[in-house]
Amino acid sequence: MKSLVQAVVIAATLAAPVAVFAQSNQPLTRAQVREQLVQVEKAGYNPARSNPNEYPLNIQAAEARVAAQNAAVGGVTSGTSEQGHAAQ
Repeated sequence: MKSLVQAVVIAATLAAPVAVFAQSNQPLTRAQVREQLVQVEKAGYNPARSNPNEYPLNIQAAEARVAAQNAAVGGVTSGTSEQGHAAQ
């Protein structure tokens, strides 16, 4: 029984750093947010001229253009991904 407890403690000790490292929900820095805003504005979105009725469609279209540009260049896009599935 004592060896079972030791095995569980050792397994938990080895798994703890992996679980901490796997968390990627870190808050964005100001520089990252500013960089994303600049990318979206370069893709054609202007928050000053935004129509409240068209806001979701305008920003989503600009984000799609940014994602397409990042994919074409080989850059990293923000968000989540699933291993083994094609990017959309």
